[in-house]
Amino acid sequence: MGDEAIIETRGLTKVYGKQAAVQDLYLTVQAGEIFGFLGPNGSGKTTTLLMLLGLTEPSGGKARVAGFDPRRDSIKVKRVVGYIPERVGFYDDMTGPENLHFIAQLNGMPDSVSKKRIDEAIESVGLGEEAQKKIAAYSRGMRQRLGIAQILVREPKIAFLDEPTLGLDPEGTMRIVGYIQSLSRDKNMTVIISSHDLKQVQKIADRIGIMLGGRMIATGTMDQLAEEQFGVGDSKISLDDLYMKYFQEIEL
Repeated sequence: MGDEAIIETRGLTKVYGKQAAVQDLYLTVQAGEIFGFLGPNGSGKTTTLLMLLGLTEPSGGKARVAGFDPRRDSIKVKRVVGYIPERVGFYDDMTGPENLHFIAQLNGMPDSVSKKRIDEAIESVGLGEEAQKKIAAYSRGMRQRLGIAQILVREPKIAFLDEPTLGLDPEGTMRIVGYIQSLSRDKNMTVIISSHDLKQVQKIADRIGIMLGGRMIATGTMDQLAEEQFGVGDSKISLDDLYMKYFQEIEL
């Protein structure tokens, strides 16, 4: 894991009408780490990701993503960031490799480079035998794996993954978790994973951030957060227990 910050926010805020979706967010993510981004629906996670991606403008504060301001340099940010939404969208009437080739073309990647990357990515995520199938025949797990393949082809500095294991069976979940770990370990990629699967996040995240009501209420390693809340290291504490403890405190 690198020592330099690849994502930084300072007082980042987003207001819709009179409702603050994100309030005064201060966040630092180091290059190469896997950051688990947690919180219930409506807590501000998705709005934060959209601001970091340059897809919505903040109402206040600042953000830097790989050295760029998403508000002013959204195109440059998109070139160095990969994003897999909760429901990965591909063209159903095309095969997996055809979809990846189309994405590579949209990103200005020459065929001489993309062909090798696509072949390697398809094999890496275990879709070699499915290469000639149309996406319409893909299961949810296969689509999620193709999403990871898309990240591998583009090789961005940062990958934002929104609920990457949602709806998958245990085997499919284990596969995706393994791919996420390899992005960080083998590609030195920074991974931001937003998920409700706390057990899997605890397994793979280097650090964790918990949002509630548009505010970041806690950030740190499992050891740091467990020590703060329970006075013991994370070996005896589950992320589920930790998560609920923070929410109980806020409600009180």
